[in-house]
Amino acid sequence: MWLILKLGKERFVGISVAYATWAGPQEHDDEREIVLAAWRQVGIAGRAVRWDDPDADWAAFDAVVIRSTWDYVLRRDEFTAWAHQVAAATRLFNPAEVIERNTDKSYLRDVPIPIVPTHWGDGDLPEWAEYVVKPSISAGARDTIRTADRERALAHAASLRAAGRVPMIQPYLDMVETEGETSLLYFGGRFSHAVRRNPMLAGRATAADADNVRATVREPDADQRDMAETLLASLPEGVLYARVDLVRLADGTPALIELELTEPYLYLSFAPDSPAALANALRERL
Repeated sequence: MWLILKLGKERFVGISVAYATWAGPQEHDDEREIVLAAWRQVGIAGRAVRWDDPDADWAAFDAVVIRSTWDYVLRRDEFTAWAHQVAAATRLFNPAEVIERNTDKSYLRDVPIPIVPTHWGDGDLPEWAEYVVKPSISAGARDTIRTADRERALAHAASLRAAGRVPMIQPYLDMVETEGETSLLYFGGRFSHAVRRNPMLAGRATAADADNVRATVREPDADQRDMAETLLASLPEGVLYARVDLVRLADGTPALIELELTEPYLYLSFAPDSPAALANALRERL
């Protein structure tokens, strides 16, 4: 597994790491080459491998890093079983237990910071101006609706429940169209950078829009940093990367939309030092 690489005048003992990806179009993953190049600079020999490749020998790698496994939502049980299988053969980032928990948004019930108000089906649905209804296992606004019609919101939740899925009903927050969502990126537990993300469900955006063309670099406020780091302190050992997505509520309080620990877009092209920060964090973990 170990390779000898020569970079400039220095020699490194190279570490072989799989970059776990999907079977979809490679051009959709515009961070792959950025990551692999940064790994090479710190002596990590990376190779992109489909997570569901039946011929992949995961034990041949010193580690596997989950990155663009974007088709897992439709095969979540298979995906989490794969994560445990890989973790039994080599190092997996993020850890399999983290992946299993994070791929179901029900984890939001237990986080130690405020979240966007969420109706899980217990008691009467609050009266909100607009509703966002989605399944707890989803990505990219799949099977998610935004509606001002309370009965439509309840009907969509019922259809999800009838399909064996856990529905989440939340208020649509107008603030995301002005303040936006703030995503804070952490590598190896250290803050790297943050971006403002345009909302997927705003009138000017669709779920088909790519994250990397709908964001701008921003400096997070102190209360956002504090909240994100309180959340990170609650995570188990071994987390390589984390994206903390926050929004401000009507009273100005930051609240968690989602904690992305599985296959988040990392906005590496937005911060010049971030690819090296990710590579160094991985090198330290190994």
